[in-house]
Amino acid sequence: MLRDPNLVPLSRQHQHALALCVRIERARDGDPLPWMEEMEQHFAQEIRFHFAAEEEVLFPRARRFAELAPLVDDLSAEHAVLREMFATAARRELSLEAVKEFGRQLAAHIRKEERQLFERLQELLPRGEMKEAGELLAKALEQAAVACTLPRPKP
Repeated sequence: MLRDPNLVPLSRQHQHALALCVRIERARDGDPLPWMEEMEQHFAQEIRFHFAAEEEVLFPRARRFAELAPLVDDLSAEHAVLREMFATAARRELSLEAVKEFGRQLAAHIRKEERQLFERLQELLPRGEMKEAGELLAKALEQAAVACTLPRPKP
C-alpha cells in the first residue's frame, strides 16, 4: 500500500534510521566509539523528535482502535528500550556487539511501525483526522529540521 502523504515525513525519517542500521550491520569488528557517536548525533538531531511526534500525535489516535492498542503498547515499550540504548551510547558504554543489537532492534521496530501501525492506521483513520494528524506531525517534526541545520559562518 502506498504511504499516506501525511505519514511520509515519518517514513522518510525511518529510511534515515534504517540506513544507520544497515551500516551498523555491515560493520566489521573494531572500535564501537564511532558508532556510539553517530547514534548520539542521530538521536539528538532526529530520533528524539520522531519518537515524541509518534507518541504525542499517532499513538493516541491509534490507541482508539482496540485492534491497535496492544501494538501501540509494544511500540511505546520499544521506544523506552531504544531511548535507553541511545543513552547508553551517549555514555559510551556499548560494546560493538551491543551496538549491533541496537541496530537489529531499531530496524525491527521501524518495520513494525511501517508494516503494522502505519498500514492499518491508513485504513482506519478517517481522512480528515489523518490530515489533521499530518499537520500536527509536520509541526512536531519542525524541530528536527532545525536541529539538523548546520550553523552558517558569520559574514
